[in-house]
Amino acid sequence: MSLDHGCLLGIETSCDETAAAVLRLDGHLLSSEVVSQHHIHNQFGGVVPELASRQHIQHIERVVQVVMKEAQVSWKDLRAVAVTRGPGLAGSLTVGVNFGKGLAYAAGIPWIAVHHLEGHIASAWLEQPEFPIPAVALVVSGGHTHLYYLPQRAQYRLIGRTLDDAAGEAFDKGAKMLGLGYPGGPALDCLAQKGDCHAVRFPRPYLQRGGLNFSFSGIKTALLYYLRKAQMSGQSIALADVAASYQEAIVEVLVEKAFRAVRHYRVKGLAVVGGVAANSRLRALLTARASQAGVQLTIPRPRFCTDNAAMVALAGLEAYRAGVYATWEMDAMADLPAAHREECLVPVR
Repeated sequence: MSLDHGCLLGIETSCDETAAAVLRLDGHLLSSEVVSQHHIHNQFGGVVPELASRQHIQHIERVVQVVMKEAQVSWKDLRAVAVTRGPGLAGSLTVGVNFGKGLAYAAGIPWIAVHHLEGHIASAWLEQPEFPIPAVALVVSGGHTHLYYLPQRAQYRLIGRTLDDAAGEAFDKGAKMLGLGYPGGPALDCLAQKGDCHAVRFPRPYLQRGGLNFSFSGIKTALLYYLRKAQMSGQSIALADVAASYQEAIVEVLVEKAFRAVRHYRVKGLAVVGGVAANSRLRALLTARASQAGVQLTIPRPRFCTDNAAMVALAGLEAYRAGVYATWEMDAMADLPAAHREECLVPVR
């Protein structure tokens, strides 16, 4: 394996996954490792920020060493370090940014600040480097539900977003109401596979209005009222049927809005990325709809849907090729808006 052109190290610590990856400068992924904290946060029913940041401190050095060894590269082979700068949990982001900056400074190479959503968008090309542009991307996760028009790689325009809760949050909160474990989304998906998705008719929020925007707070309320009414009346609840019906309502809205954007912008490519893209029902409906519409669909493998450093490295590679690096004074930013991307990066001539 030739390393004449060097490699780029990616680091992701925006929430409760400590991740690192090594990407060759031709875009070939050499290694990727993720250490999850689900077993720690499960007992609390959600992520505890202080515990998350402590776990990142404990694991980040080892994770980086693992991917470097697996990729069979040394520090002299690195040309840059790409790190998630935000948005995310402040403490978690700070661990990754400071570790990445320290590595880059010691190695005498630049560091690249990556927006978390840019990383997810970049994951569309991880396994399908020929994915067509222009395209539409749906970024759907626990904290985000965004639609983007992509005229070119590394360029994007926000065309739709949730007005309240993200789809992933709706899945997690729904799972909690049904008494399922953490993380809620995968648990609900697993249970729903055993149920009838037509058993309960939940509303499809903002399906007939709102353009390309989303709203998922109402569907959570509908589930809450359904469960309360059933409890008060002594009605037995088939949890699998309720889970399947609740999931179907959310997924149908995501699919319809995504293809509405595809039609409006007349593109032939649709990328669906982010943690919720690992949902089995969403993947099935998207695949069927794309086949009917003659649209090229890309959904990363589940391991690249959830937070990972391979996507961060690939997003960082675009900036590296353009000679766009971060300054040493730049810090983690928990509420980093995508609109600030151009302000946060400094071109190096």
